[in-house]
Amino acid sequence: LFLYGACFEECQRTGTLKEDSIKHCVVPTDDQPADKAWYAHEPLYLQWKEWNCNSECRYHCMMEREQEREELGLGPVKYHGKWPLKRASVFQEPLSAALSALTLLVQFNGWLSFFLLLSYKLPLRPETHATYYEYTGLWHINALLAMNSWFWCAIYHSCDTAWTEKLYLSSAAAFLGYSLILAILRTSNLRDEASRVMVAAPILAFVTTHILYLNFYELDKGLNMKVCTVISVAQLLLWTVWAAITRHPSRLKVIFVAIGGVLSLYLEAHDVPPRWGYVDGHAICLAMAIPLSYLWWSFAKEDAEMRTAAIMKKKR
Repeated sequence: LFLYGACFEECQRTGTLKEDSIKHCVVPTDDQPADKAWYAHEPLYLQWKEWNCNSECRYHCMMEREQEREELGLGPVKYHGKWPLKRASVFQEPLSAALSALTLLVQFNGWLSFFLLLSYKLPLRPETHATYYEYTGLWHINALLAMNSWFWCAIYHSCDTAWTEKLYLSSAAAFLGYSLILAILRTSNLRDEASRVMVAAPILAFVTTHILYLNFYELDKGLNMKVCTVISVAQLLLWTVWAAITRHPSRLKVIFVAIGGVLSLYLEAHDVPPRWGYVDGHAICLAMAIPLSYLWWSFAKEDAEMRTAAIMKKKR
């Protein structure tokens, strides 16, 4: 990385890279400092991305160094703790951003079809017009947190800044924490409010503390990865055991989603290097999330149908 460091220092000092000027670098003239931040010279719609001389020199030196390594037959290396990925237009990680947006769309479509199923197709309680399915509200909250998480995932991969990273990590932690609550309540078949509160309260307290720690004390990505991995493994085990011991009509979907989740955790843990400048292990995980999200909402709808039919049968 010595050559990268030398390139970066030269780029910052001169505002050029191999005789090509760096757009975002404002070079002082007559020994007078620049009067504005570098990115303040950009239009407002680009200033939010905070692409400045520092970030531009990092990116272009990184790409130049990777091209040299490729010509020598060497693999990619990390810069500032991240893999080198090519930009496309205003998108910092175009493939990951597009896949996140697609997953967001699948999540919204899944939740909408779930809502329409329970509100207009399945019977409602005559006295309250509420659904017979005992977990309706839990799934609605899960949908909101999932869509929020995937929205910030798409934004973060479009523009990697300090605030988008915090929002991305925080929303993902909140979604995973709530998913664990949903897993415990559904697999344990808990229906009374007191039991649900006893399960949810400590998990909500822990996840809230973790999010506050990341945002206001230290953005420890290593710690966050460990916390999210433990939460993910716990809920995957719960769903897998539940699917194995029940005769639920959608148990194979649950098992398939669990297998996909394990593969995603494996890819994230092994931090697969990028290929072709755009595809890394994280992008593969994002691609897997699209069919897994579809299957998960398919399970939720079939679970609602099964529970409603069982309750209606008892009432007869």
